[in-house]
Amino acid sequence: GPGSSLDSLVTHVQEMVLMLENVVFDESLQRCLDSYLRHAPRGLDLSTLPSSPAVADMQRSIHKAVFLTFLRMATHKESKEHFFTPAVFGEIIYENFLFDIPKLLDLCVLFGKGNGQLLHKMIENIFTQQPSYYNDLDETVPTVLQVFDTILEKCGLQCEGATAAEPMKLNAHKKPTAMTMSQQELLDIILYLCDSTTTINAFLDIFPAACSSFQSHGFLSSLTSFYETGVPDLEKAIRKRNFDDKSLQEDLWKRLSHSCRKMVETVHLLLHHTCLQPILEGRENMQTFAEELLQYFTSFLPEKRFLTDYDEQFPVADDISLLQQAVPIIDETRTSYLLQGVESAWDSVGRRKPQSQIQTSQAQASASLSANQGPAPGAAASSLAGSKPQEVREPGAMCPVIGAELESLLSCIRDLLPDLGEGFLLECLKEYNYNSELVINDILEDRLAPSLAKLDRTMPR
Repeated sequence: GPGSSLDSLVTHVQEMVLMLENVVFDESLQRCLDSYLRHAPRGLDLSTLPSSPAVADMQRSIHKAVFLTFLRMATHKESKEHFFTPAVFGEIIYENFLFDIPKLLDLCVLFGKGNGQLLHKMIENIFTQQPSYYNDLDETVPTVLQVFDTILEKCGLQCEGATAAEPMKLNAHKKPTAMTMSQQELLDIILYLCDSTTTINAFLDIFPAACSSFQSHGFLSSLTSFYETGVPDLEKAIRKRNFDDKSLQEDLWKRLSHSCRKMVETVHLLLHHTCLQPILEGRENMQTFAEELLQYFTSFLPEKRFLTDYDEQFPVADDISLLQQAVPIIDETRTSYLLQGVESAWDSVGRRKPQSQIQTSQAQASASLSANQGPAPGAAASSLAGSKPQEVREPGAMCPVIGAELESLLSCIRDLLPDLGEGFLLECLKEYNYNSELVINDILEDRLAPSLAKLDRTMPR
C-alpha cells in the first residue's frame, strides 16, 4: 500500500547516508534525490499538503531525510580517521554531477527556511572545494534571465529573441496577451514566475557570493524592466478576466503578489551585498561603491511602479543617509535629486507614502544635517542595520514568542535534532533570542554558550 512504499523510501534514503562512494555508484539514490528536488512542494504549495496526519508526518520525514542526505554528500570529512582530501572531494562531486547549480537553487528554496546557516556553509564548502562551480554559475545566469524574456514574449510584450530595448514588430499584436491567452496558460505563467523569483531570492539570500555573478550580467536592469512592463499586464489580467473559480483567481493574485515581493527583495539583496556591504566594512574605494549605488538608484527613476514598491519595503532615504554618513563627499545636489525623484514616482502612480515612512524620512532629513558635520562612531553600521527587515535584539531581551510560533521553532529544531529535550531547547531559544538557526548551528558545532553547556540535553519541558 501507499504507506509501506513511503516507509521503504524513507528507509532507503536513511540507509544511504553513508560514505560518498555509495552515493556516486548508487544511481537509484541519485534519481530519487533529483526527483524529490524537482517535485517536492514549495512554500506556497504547502497548503496543498495531504490532510491525513499520517501522510503529512511521512512527508516531513522524507523531507528531513533528503536534507540530511545532501548535507552528508557535501561533507568531505566523516571523522578524523575517515575523510577525503578537499581536492579529491571537489573532483568527485563535480565529475559525478552530485551537485550542480540547478540542484543548489532547489536546495535553497526547499530547505532554506530555518536552515539558512547550514545551507550557507554547505554551499560555501562546495564552491570552495570546487571553484569550477563559479564558472557554471556564470553560465547559468543568462538562462535565469531568459525567464523574464520568455514571460514577456508569451504575453505579447516582447518579440521572440528580442531584447527589452528593441521595439516590437508590427505584427506583434497578433500574439496572445495576458488577457486573451487561455486560463491554463495564464496559470502556467504565474506559477513559472512565482517559482523562479522565489528560487532566485532564496539562493542569493543563502549564498550572497553569487550576487556579483548576477550583477555582471545586468540582472538588476532586466529585473526592474520586467517589473515595470510585465507585472502591470499580469495584474490587469487577473483582476479583469472572468474566473468561474474565484479561489483560483485569489490564488493567482496571491502568487503574483508574492513574486513582486521576492523581486523587490532580490534587488535589495543585490544592492546590499555588492554596494552597501563593502561600504559598511570600510573597504578600499568606498567612493566607487557609493557611486555605483547612486547610479543604480538613478536607473530606477524611470521605473516608477518598481521604485515605489521598492521604496515602500526598503526606503531609499535610509541608504542615502548611510552614504552621507559613511562617504561625506557625496554630492548633495545629486542625492536631493534622487530623493525628489522617489517622491515624484509616488505621485505619478497615484499612491501616498505610509505616514510612518514620511515621519521617518523627515527625521532622517534632520539627522543628515548633523551628519554633514561628520558621522559618529558606528553611525554607518547602525544605519545599515536599520535598513534590514529583521530586528536585532540585545542578549537577554524579552521576546514575545508564544503559542504556535514557539511550537514552530521547537518543531524546526527537533526535526533536525530529535534526541534533544524540549526543556533544553527552550532554554537555548531564550539564550539565543529565539533564533532557531543559531541554536541549530551552535549545537552542531558544539559551541553553545557556557550557561547552556552544563544543562541536561534531554531535559523535558
